Amino acid sequence: MEIPGAAAIVFGGASGLGEATARALAARGAAVTVADLNAQRAEQVGSEIGGLARGADVRDPEAVADAVQAAAGAAPRGLRICVCCAGVAWPGKLIGREGPTPLEHFADVININLLGTINVLRLAAEAMSANEPDPGGERGVLINTASVAAYDGQIGQVAYAASKGGVAALTLPVARELAAKGIRAMTIAPGIFDTPMLAAMPEELRRSLGAQVPFPKRLAHPDEYAALACHIVANAMLNGEVIRLDGAIRMAPR
Repeated sequence: MEIPGAAAIVFGGASGLGEATARALAARGAAVTVADLNAQRAEQVGSEIGGLARGADVRDPEAVADAVQAAAGAAPRGLRICVCCAGVAWPGKLIGREGPTPLEHFADVININLLGTINVLRLAAEAMSANEPDPGGERGVLINTASVAAYDGQIGQVAYAASKGGVAALTLPVARELAAKGIRAMTIAPGIFDTPMLAAMPEELRRSLGAQVPFPKRLAHPDEYAALACHIVANAMLNGEVIRLDGAIRMAPR
């Protein structure tokens, strides 16, 4: 899939991995729509990269449909690239100090991370299916974000690991279903990245987390996620797979 001239949308594109990806796609010539729950920050990033912006909760079908429609109209070739980085990492053990953790806590995480991803996939795939195929027969590329927690979930990550495990598991059936339409589906499973989620941590703890990575011994940079996302778009043989982007880390129980 050629990036220059393609319309792209990045959900969760106002910060962290999503912002880096939106900027990388724009730098390579895509017409990028930044979609995020933080509409104000999305507007700022969209303006800086010469793209569009939409406030969107990935759980909201109407908001996601509106963002997808706006993105599809941003370039003559239609929506060709969709990257979903939206998600939360709220911790929660099964049993807390006051008894069982309320079920709503787990439902919220799964609704955002897993059902939100499915919501984005179904609406973006529909828009892509209307595209004219490119010379290679492609109509679009869908990139999801899982986590190494899908494989190495830590204590307190019950809902997070379950949600990200679901994102990893849906990758192949989505790719198989959409193959007939010339749409690819891939998932990136990041390790420990230096995102706003970690910015509030003490520097000593941040260094400790980076030291756990076999190599390179540091926190990963959002630009490294973005670079992989761009390569996935460009490499037509990448389909139906989950790629760990983690420096070979395997998370300890806690």
